[in-house]
Amino acid sequence: MRGALAIGAAAALVLTGCSDKSTDSGSGTSGTSGAGGLKIQPVMQIDANGKQVPKSDSASAADPAGDGKATCPAGTAIAMAGALTGPDAALGINIVDGVKLALDKHNKANPGCKIELKQFDTEGDPQKATQVIPQIVNDKSIIGLVGPAFSGETKATGKILSDAGLVSTTASATNETLTQNGWTSFFRGLANDGVQGPSVGKYLVNTAGYKKVCVIQDNTDYGTGLAKTIIEGLGSANDASCNASIKKGDKDFSATVTKIASAAPDAVFYSGYYSEGAPLAQQLKSGGVKAVFVSADGTNDPQFVAQAGSSAKGAVLSCPCGPAPDKFTADYKALNGAEPGVYSVEGYDLTTILAKGIDGGKLTRPDLLDYVRSYDGPGLARQYKWNATGELSNALIWIYEVK
Repeated sequence: MRGALAIGAAAALVLTGCSDKSTDSGSGTSGTSGAGGLKIQPVMQIDANGKQVPKSDSASAADPAGDGKATCPAGTAIAMAGALTGPDAALGINIVDGVKLALDKHNKANPGCKIELKQFDTEGDPQKATQVIPQIVNDKSIIGLVGPAFSGETKATGKILSDAGLVSTTASATNETLTQNGWTSFFRGLANDGVQGPSVGKYLVNTAGYKKVCVIQDNTDYGTGLAKTIIEGLGSANDASCNASIKKGDKDFSATVTKIASAAPDAVFYSGYYSEGAPLAQQLKSGGVKAVFVSADGTNDPQFVAQAGSSAKGAVLSCPCGPAPDKFTADYKALNGAEPGVYSVEGYDLTTILAKGIDGGKLTRPDLLDYVRSYDGPGLARQYKWNATGELSNALIWIYEVK
């Protein structure tokens, strides 16, 4: 996912033992109440043909606590980089709170190896990220990274991280082309939009039964990339005459609403982020559009429900991220003061993998990179095993609904 622009001051925070309390977080995947009691609730996991498949069993997931015998030098650190301020900050906060939970469990169980978390705010802005990522690269105590979070900032900084040999595990950057740049240290922790778009498109047609779907995209790397693959998946069900484009930061969608209303589709797919998706959903409803509002991981956050209010009811939201298990949700809430959100589980799983490598004596950037390259193990969300380009060997999509 991710190519958002955001406004706010950049910050780099250093946390030991994951004791910081983040705000503006919530559950896009575990049923947090929003406006009027509305919740984003999981419906089913789907395959490449849009058909339901059983969810994975989280009982065998790797435990960041390990055996409690790990030792590592004081000051051993990993970093998280993503949008922690700005209009889409909840998405980055969801991830870093998952990172904190994994490290909290690890550090409590392993007094001989306290892994530090160094937290960096990119604001989700590719230009800002090119200033922030070198700070991470130049900090030699950092031997692994969870991030960058958004596709645009990942595209802008992937070569920097690859040249430095710093393992970069993203919990959320889903633009399909990111693994086609020759980078050697990038690992995507979930399905890309080349998987999500066709799967969701086929779900809308073959499972949900929609006959006519309009696609609205924003102008970010995430929005444009996902829209392309959604249109491919929809096939003849997409009416190209009612497709539309908006700009990141827009709030007045009257022209787009008029266009959609005259087309009278069964569903509208919005490819972008919740900060624009919420007012778009409101304006579509107030403009008399009866179509089901459909979007993906960029919108799958409680902030969409909070900002869209009753207009969010019935919205269908896809995500390559999985629902949070009950035990994870309870532990996450106890530590962070809020329920997990979209990508929280992925942030936890990827941090667990880095921690397992460190516990196994992989204490340099080259060693930890090699460890991740050859990793094959279960997490809460899925099995984690990567191919030579950094894509997961097997990845599926979840469908959620606001109700």
